[in-house]
Amino acid sequence: MVEPAASSEHQSDAKPFRADHVGSLLRPARLIEARRQRESGKISSSQLRRIEDDCITEVVRQQEEVGLKSVTDGEFRRAWWHLDIFEQIEGVTIREGTIGPSFRREDGPVKLKTQSISIEAKLKRRRPIQVENFAFLKSVSHSTPKVTMPSPSWLYIRSGRDHVSASAYPDLDGFADDLVRVYVEELVDLAAAGCTYVQFDETNYATLCDERIRADFRTAGRDPDALLRAGTALLNDVIARAPRSMTICVHACRGNFQSAWVAEGSYEATADLLFNGLSAHGYFLEFDDARSGGFEPLRLVPKGKRVVLGLVTSKRGRLESKDALRRRIEEAARYVPIGQLCLSPQCGFSSTEHGNQITPAEQMAKLRQIVEVAHDVWGEH
Repeated sequence: MVEPAASSEHQSDAKPFRADHVGSLLRPARLIEARRQRESGKISSSQLRRIEDDCITEVVRQQEEVGLKSVTDGEFRRAWWHLDIFEQIEGVTIREGTIGPSFRREDGPVKLKTQSISIEAKLKRRRPIQVENFAFLKSVSHSTPKVTMPSPSWLYIRSGRDHVSASAYPDLDGFADDLVRVYVEELVDLAAAGCTYVQFDETNYATLCDERIRADFRTAGRDPDALLRAGTALLNDVIARAPRSMTICVHACRGNFQSAWVAEGSYEATADLLFNGLSAHGYFLEFDDARSGGFEPLRLVPKGKRVVLGLVTSKRGRLESKDALRRRIEEAARYVPIGQLCLSPQCGFSSTEHGNQITPAEQMAKLRQIVEVAHDVWGEH
């Protein structure tokens, strides 16, 4: 019997940290080339893994040198933030798709050819998904290692009846039950390996703030609010059955591909469900520019939960000023006590292996700036 997860106010190590980050980091050129060589058969999978190990060891050192208390593997073993995880679940089929979401950047639209995901058989976890990767990360870390994974609610909401085999799952309740079981099995094994910090990357709470996207769901005959409530219930089931030693946070993402985004709009439309309906211990929220709206929805954050303000953009290289960051933190503190706030980039620097339009030096300068501002504001780090 797995005990329910503890609330964040009882976590002695206070995760998420005052200075934190979303997880993905720019892939080194050496790693990108090694992956291409593996695809063409020029090197073996074990050779690729050794190169991944070397690159992860180096990027962990860089994270610790700038003063971060939590480190990730940069998602260096993945090409995409979600597909490389989902494809390891038996029953999930991924195929080449057509033109995907409508990403936008200041200089115009960015087209992304994505993959389609369908559920064609009963879901099963063939083997641990992130446990071996976590064990290596832990072995080369002095700070708290964090595991990032796509949220199970993302797969549930984005699948729907049209993408779930009726022969495998005559009703979607069975699909939801098996998806929860797969994730709980993974969390239990991660905890046994020493993992205490997990972040679920979840796009629905942020993208369904955008009325254009909500309209697209309605046109497809799907009620966005009902879907979000169902996804929240599923995610709560996973969190409730996670080991008590584990802090689970959710990153509400608005899309991140080569410095482009998908959604915009205030969190107001989903804030109550996100903060009071979802039992996550903390939230990573995007607030790097006007497309995320103001801080007013933070008035709904309950006592005991931490909000990580994504004030530092991962999409552009220009370094934010410390004074501007401190002023924005003070503005957010008008709606939620400053003791419940933290600071991070708004998203990862490389949600896919393509990376954002930013240099490795600019990436690390932003992470260092976050640590220094956190020290100025909260006296930590």
